[in-house]
Amino acid sequence: MLRRIRQTVAFVVIVLITLLFLDFTGSVHAWFGWLAKVQFLPALLALNLGVIIGLIVLTLVFGRLYCSVVCPLGIMQDGFARLGRMAKKNRYRYSPAKNVLRYVMLAVMVLAVILGVGSLVAILAPYSAYGRIVQSLFAPVWQWANNQLADWAASRDSYAFYSIDLWMRGSVTLIVGALTLAVLAVLAWRNGRTYCNTICPVGTVLGFFARFAWLRPVIDTSKCNGCGLCARNCKAACIDSKNHSIDYSRCVDCMDCLDKCHRGAISYTHLRPALKPDSVKTDAKTGDKADTSRRQFLGATATVAVAAVASAQEKTVDGGLAVIADKKIPARRTRIVPPGAVSLRNMASHCTACQLCVSVCPNGVLRPSTDLLTLMQPESSYERGYCRPECTKCSDVCPAGAIRPISVADKSSVQIGHAVWVRENCIPLTDGVECGNCARHCPVGAITMVASDPSADGSRKIPVVNTERCIGCGACENLCPSRPFSAIYVEGHEVHRTI
Repeated sequence: MLRRIRQTVAFVVIVLITLLFLDFTGSVHAWFGWLAKVQFLPALLALNLGVIIGLIVLTLVFGRLYCSVVCPLGIMQDGFARLGRMAKKNRYRYSPAKNVLRYVMLAVMVLAVILGVGSLVAILAPYSAYGRIVQSLFAPVWQWANNQLADWAASRDSYAFYSIDLWMRGSVTLIVGALTLAVLAVLAWRNGRTYCNTICPVGTVLGFFARFAWLRPVIDTSKCNGCGLCARNCKAACIDSKNHSIDYSRCVDCMDCLDKCHRGAISYTHLRPALKPDSVKTDAKTGDKADTSRRQFLGATATVAVAAVASAQEKTVDGGLAVIADKKIPARRTRIVPPGAVSLRNMASHCTACQLCVSVCPNGVLRPSTDLLTLMQPESSYERGYCRPECTKCSDVCPAGAIRPISVADKSSVQIGHAVWVRENCIPLTDGVECGNCARHCPVGAITMVASDPSADGSRKIPVVNTERCIGCGACENLCPSRPFSAIYVEGHEVHRTI
């Protein structure tokens, strides 16, 4: 019964969290955005003490229930492990904990957070890893299906659905997401929760508290006949059936052992098991020997499903005749991060690169960084759209405090960068025609058109930027007709200013 309840709750949770990354309307976030904020590492980086204390109390009472019910990456691994058990029953066996590796990975994560090495945090964070898998591999398929449905509905004079722009936001994130999925799928299929109990820093932290959990699976030695069926079905490899002991720091409370024991020798209770003296000796003797399951990190099948994800980009044409060249990203000296990020340092030290903000950006402004130190963290670029002053979606959904909540009124006064004019690209000077797109569409009136040659009557007008008023929204860069590089682009600020 407990196993069924756990599976049902876990299924609901992973479906809702998956929809958070697939949803482009904002409706799912309005109701279930809190599921992203109760993830352990984002809550820790956001200094959300209420959530952190709540998760620790949950672990002290129920054990590592978080890893089986709340963490989407753990739930996903359970799905792959289930497929492995369908292929071969009773496939697991007990192996001693690899505590050295566990604490080394935890130390690496702590140092990465302190030093602001976002790339390491992004790779090790379990919730973020799941977010990248969904956003990179599944979201394009979801969006493609939505567009097909919208076209079908439109052909029947129904406009209940609408098409959206389908594009891959980052090849690096796609590759990392595919590799992560392949490695976790192989590990979980073969060995169950190997990743959670050897690599995951969140699992290591919660495992420390789980040792003192009030409720836990307990082996009744008077009923146990030592058949080992519980150990052969324990995906955490934490049940030593010979010595009637369970390593609670690795137990994820999946409740599989309760259902598999035919003699009812295992129960989920607050009573502690009475260990035999020789079993204590055995535990002390084995210590931290090598894991006999020998985790295998395979990089094969990284491109599985990538071909189905890739979709031909729709060309934009001028009057249906001439193809308009795509804009190229200018060489910015300082990268741009969205309003609410406060500074590049705050973004680097708090962001876990979960891609949630990228998935909800309605204007195609946010995309993953390819810089080594900030790998896969979001940054702004204006080839497909600009940061509209009325949109605050990224700050609304960020669970880690990397993009802090900001109001619409405050956003119009936050300067994330300033516009820079490039004379040699400006159409009035290169083609001899009037333009002024940048000035007409600037939402804060920071651009003024002036005569390029004040001494000559009828000279073409060129833009002049008031950098004190410019907020760096990118409307001028995005709407500039110059191709492939805009005649005006935004240079980011390391620390955001209020104007």
